[in-house]
Amino acid sequence: MPDAVRIDDLVIARATPAEWSAVVGWAAAEGWNPGARDTTAFFAQDPDGFFLGRVNGVPATAVSVVNYGDEFAFLGFYLVREDLRGRGFGLATWEAGMKHAGDRVVGLDGVPDQQDNYRRSGFELAYRSARFTGSPRLPLPDDSVTALAATDFAVLHPYDSACQPADRPEFLSAWLAEPGHRTFARIVGGTVTGYATLRPARDSLRVGPLFADGPEDARQLLAALAAHAAGMPLAVDVPLCNDAAVRLMEEAGLRPSFETARMYTGPVREHHRDRIFGVTTLELG
Repeated sequence: MPDAVRIDDLVIARATPAEWSAVVGWAAAEGWNPGARDTTAFFAQDPDGFFLGRVNGVPATAVSVVNYGDEFAFLGFYLVREDLRGRGFGLATWEAGMKHAGDRVVGLDGVPDQQDNYRRSGFELAYRSARFTGSPRLPLPDDSVTALAATDFAVLHPYDSACQPADRPEFLSAWLAEPGHRTFARIVGGTVTGYATLRPARDSLRVGPLFADGPEDARQLLAALAAHAAGMPLAVDVPLCNDAAVRLMEEAGLRPSFETARMYTGPVREHHRDRIFGVTTLELG
């Protein structure tokens, strides 16, 4: 993409982390409850994947299309300022972002009522998710769950990659190191059987990812997050195709709110979808 693209009154250019703060504010206004310190990890994965449209120099539209290696990208933050909707600015920004993905398969998590629009752009439904929110009612975790530090990246990277359509070492390294992010792993017999991260957000604390071999691993990890949260509500984006994950959230007293739809433009590499009890982030997959 050139340094900037002009469409009528709209000028689209790549955004810096500092400029992205306005977009995070829009996401909060939409009720998405973005993480308080997500931006550093987002830009660590692909600093060229964030696009901001301006009208008369004022931020007006946004989209992120973050590349993971040579085969996969993820689209998020597709937003248009409310007073400028219906003028084609959103589509122009979308197209600028999609060019950044090249011939990669692209994924997104979008609201279901936009599925037809996304399908017209080549996306097909993979599964639906729902955000479950509340203060989990669970016993304290057992001693198989341990808190991890950023230096434990090498321990988690293989497990994380097995649960994702693409490797994401730059993102994961920054995600673990971000101040305020707290990560726990369940280790049984010297083997990682799941991990989860809790992070501050605008409203309830956000959980993501919550990856686990099975329901008991996920239960122990969720219990550790709940103990660390000390009564504060948590929010988890749960794939509805994972029946065990839905049952766990219901048993813990969390309740569903809005839904999203995971969609892809083509086939993605094989990964352990059954281990996804909570999506990492709707913005980057």
